[in-house]
Amino acid sequence: MPDISLTTVVMLCLAAAAAGWIDAVVGGGGLLLLPALLIGVPQVHPTYVYGTNKAVAIVGTSAAAVTYMRKAPVEVGTALRIGLAALAGSMGGAFFAAGISSAVLRPMIMAVLLGVLAFVMLRPAFGTGAVAGPPTKQRVLAAIGVAGLGLGFYDGLFGPGTGTFLVIALTAVLHLDLVRASATAKIVNVCTNLGALLMFSYKGTVMWQLAAGMAVFSLVGGMVGARTALKKGSGFVRGVLVVVVVSLVGKLAYDQWLG
Repeated sequence: MPDISLTTVVMLCLAAAAAGWIDAVVGGGGLLLLPALLIGVPQVHPTYVYGTNKAVAIVGTSAAAVTYMRKAPVEVGTALRIGLAALAGSMGGAFFAAGISSAVLRPMIMAVLLGVLAFVMLRPAFGTGAVAGPPTKQRVLAAIGVAGLGLGFYDGLFGPGTGTFLVIALTAVLHLDLVRASATAKIVNVCTNLGALLMFSYKGTVMWQLAAGMAVFSLVGGMVGARTALKKGSGFVRGVLVVVVVSLVGKLAYDQWLG
C-alpha cells in the first residue's frame, strides 16, 4: 500500500461513488474510476490499479444487482448462466492482462464503440420495448457466448466499457428493454468482476486497504444508480448510454494519441 494523502483518498472515494452510479445505470463506471486511480496512485504498476478497480467495482455492481432484482422483472436463471460463462472468461482475460498492449486494443474498441453509437442514434426505438415472454434457447446460448465468454474475457483483459457493452449486447441478443438489460448486465458484471478479482488476488495485485474505503462509496453509488434507472425508465437509460459511449470514445482517443 503506497503512501496516499487524505485529500487523494477522499477524491478517489467520491470518484468511486460516481462510478458506481454510472455502472448501475448503464455501465462504464471504469471510464471514471480507472483514470482516477491512475492519477491518484501514479507510483504503482497499472496491474495494481486494475486489481483495485475490480475490488471496488464488484461491491457497487453487487449492490446495484440486488436493488434491480428487488424491483425489476429479471430472468435470474438466464443471467446466472451468462454470468458463470463471464466468470470463466474474465479469469482467462485477467491471466493474460499483463501481456497485452492497450495501444493495440484501443483503436479496435473505438471502432466498435463508434459503430454502437451510430446504431443507437439511428434506431431511436432500440431498447425501449422488450419482446414478450422468456428468451429462446438459441438467444440464451448466443448471449452466453457473446456477453458471457466474450465480454467476460475482455473485462479481465482490459475492462473499460464492459458494463456498457453488456447492456447493448443483452438488449440486442435477448431483445430486452434497456432497464431489464441493465438489471441483467449487473448480475453478469458481478461475475466478470469476481473472476478478474480472483485472478488479481492470486497475483497479489490488489491494494485492499484503499479498495475497502472506496468500496463503501461505490456501494452507495450503485444503489442510488439502480433506483434512478428504475424510476426514470428506458428513455433515461438510453440518454445516459449515449453520453457514456461518447465519453468512452473520447477517453480512449485521448489515451491513444495525446496521453
